[in-house]
Amino acid sequence: MSSYPSGYPPIADHGMVGDLQTAALVSSGGTIDWWCTPRFDSPSVFASILDKERGGHCRFAADLTGEDGATVRQLYLSDTAVLVNRFLAPGGVGEVADFMVPIDSARPTDRHRLVRVARVVRGSLPFTFTCRPRFDYGRAPHTLAQTDEHSAILHGPGTDLHVQATAPVALHADSTDGFDDITTGFTLAAGKRAAVVLTSTASGAPAPASPSLDEIADELEACRVFWQSWLRSATYRGRWRDMVNRSAITLKLLTYAPTGAPIAAATMGLPEQIGGERNWDYRYTWVRDASLSVRALTDLGFETEANAFRRWLRDRIEAGGTVGASRDPLQIMYRVDGDPHLTEEVLDHLEGYMGSSPIRAGNAAADQLQLDIYGEACDALAQGHDMGAIRGWKAVSDVLDWLADNWDRPDEGIWETRGGQKNFTYSRLMTWVAFDRGIQLATTYSRPADLARWTDVRNAVFKQIVARGWNDERQAFVQHYDTDVLDASLLLMPRVGFLSPRDPAWFSTLDAMDRELVSDSLVYRYDPAASPDGLRGSEGTFNLCSFLYVEALARSGRLQQARYAFDKMLTYANHVGLFAEEIGPSGEQLGNFPQAFTHLALIAAAMALDEQLDRAETRPS
Repeated sequence: MSSYPSGYPPIADHGMVGDLQTAALVSSGGTIDWWCTPRFDSPSVFASILDKERGGHCRFAADLTGEDGATVRQLYLSDTAVLVNRFLAPGGVGEVADFMVPIDSARPTDRHRLVRVARVVRGSLPFTFTCRPRFDYGRAPHTLAQTDEHSAILHGPGTDLHVQATAPVALHADSTDGFDDITTGFTLAAGKRAAVVLTSTASGAPAPASPSLDEIADELEACRVFWQSWLRSATYRGRWRDMVNRSAITLKLLTYAPTGAPIAAATMGLPEQIGGERNWDYRYTWVRDASLSVRALTDLGFETEANAFRRWLRDRIEAGGTVGASRDPLQIMYRVDGDPHLTEEVLDHLEGYMGSSPIRAGNAAADQLQLDIYGEACDALAQGHDMGAIRGWKAVSDVLDWLADNWDRPDEGIWETRGGQKNFTYSRLMTWVAFDRGIQLATTYSRPADLARWTDVRNAVFKQIVARGWNDERQAFVQHYDTDVLDASLLLMPRVGFLSPRDPAWFSTLDAMDRELVSDSLVYRYDPAASPDGLRGSEGTFNLCSFLYVEALARSGRLQQARYAFDKMLTYANHVGLFAEEIGPSGEQLGNFPQAFTHLALIAAAMALDEQLDRAETRPS
């Protein structure tokens, strides 16, 4: 299956396609090695990125065996989510385009189409196609039913995978490790095309109609038009338009259209350290990440998407706590439909990416107390224009009344540490934001609220952060009240309005981070050795933090340093402009991929840097 020495492609060696309800990763070699359907958080059909033998995959590529000097290139059609793998050899040049037509609808569906179209533009090339699904994370058997030489159905538990091909692709059964799979080979000459369509449905659902090449061409055009039309509503006209557009498309691809809830990443289990245990399931909606994305979407002009998430968030607040004895108003993450149950299980039959285990499905951190989420949530709601609604306001008011009684508690913090609760400074910072935005909303919309109490709490939080979150020896704000360790989450202090980006205390904090957390413009979130988080091993620098650093530098007037750091960060993007969660010691991408938090931070950094550069250029000399 693989020409990679380890059997695994680099994490960065992928593009992503999706239909706004599910998404797949496609390697530059033409292999789909990750696809969960019918939802982002459904069990996988293909997961060879987590186990090259047991995970399952679908490969559609030119057969370059014996073609000396052959190369492969991967790209997106400009401003779309249509992914193209190009195969260039002395004997011919061919392409395989992968796409899913977006289902931009409030109606969830079990039917999802992933289309793969091959064509040759010069000479002739042989192609191979293999489809080896392994349902339910590789735990479930399947059966094969072939209806004719161009159509077959792979029956898994609860899900059918229909495989339909156009001539000259003739599908053949192939037994692999006791599984009945599909394989074939064929040759195309210049100007010729062939296609394979993978359609997932609920078990027993009617088979889709047999596709024709003309119909597939129409679908491809519809996909292109959808994405380019959607991007036309973007208001960004700055210096980094290509990267910002790609990040915006990535955020859209990671958003579940029926509810408006964005997930943190398309994958689960990809390691923050090769061979390590920091392998988490990110296919859920974090209140924090999604709330922060509202600012990026709003600033780009995508109000529809921002409003959809605010509605989802209000629904969660109104539903109240449903998990744990405390029944806190919000938990830190949910499934895309708002289900709060994310029971974590270890998939010990999977070896993990390059042997990195354990692989976890679900996320036990959902039960953690992280008080910062109320600040991010209130900030997101305050950016809307409909918080005067009586129902929505009562839910927000009740949350702030609860927070007034519960803000001064230790918690697990933004990084979801498993080393015990602490009085994290960032959690207090966002508590201050929650009351600040709540007071603004109540005042703006003349809504009933215990403003005197909220103001007293806001002021008490401010005083506590200054008194206990500031470390005189370090001359900096620190991670929590019982340490002198620095924390990159505090790079958000100026953005949320807690202090001015030109405040001497902020300059001093930024300088301390420069010395301790920054390595050639890459930023560690904190030092696990100095502040144990309950997990073994180390981690790379956090892309989110690196972009927050750029934004903080720009807002603080350090424009040349900010621009250089930003330009260097962009060199760590993969070949199609995507970022994982972290960067390793040799510049490799690590962690789940692609990560929404990274891309929303890239957008924020670009816009802040543009704003400050524009001001500097118009300022009288």
